[in-house]
Amino acid sequence: MVTALSWVTTVARLVLGVSLFVAGAIKIGAPAVSVQAVKAYELLPDTLATVVGHGLPIVEIIVGILLVLGLLTRPSAVVGGVLMVAFIVGISSAWARGLRIDCGCFGGGGTVGADQDPGYIWELLRDAGFLLCAAWIVYKPPGRFAMDSALGLAGSREPGPADGDEDDEDGSDTD
Repeated sequence: MVTALSWVTTVARLVLGVSLFVAGAIKIGAPAVSVQAVKAYELLPDTLATVVGHGLPIVEIIVGILLVLGLLTRPSAVVGGVLMVAFIVGISSAWARGLRIDCGCFGGGGTVGADQDPGYIWELLRDAGFLLCAAWIVYKPPGRFAMDSALGLAGSREPGPADGDEDDEDGSDTD
């Protein structure tokens, strides 16, 4: 059972990590478009929206790399989860206020034409799925091929080879 769960965590880590990395990599080359996407939500003052538009791709890339490597897995998943909550709040707010914008999640951004569907429900479902991945990663061991395990940073979340499916010394199950 521990083996199966560690593979689920590995898949969750890779799905969230690769998605964040790709989203950031697409936006990093076009900072003006990234800033435009953040401003389209009309939630932040222009100065702060500009800072977020420039900084968000960098954060996404760093967190994505850390998750793929399985390095600082739990803190990286927390940051990824916080980003997903922010994205869900932003998209929900835009939808509730009747804004017709492209989320800018994977490049682009700004308003969409009257004949275009912003696709908010699909973006919310996608980000909710990513949020579930982040929550799983925070709760479970870092999974297979994680640098945290190799460097001894996984702590009690990762059972050792001799531990099998047994409980920890404190009686809690690590899987």
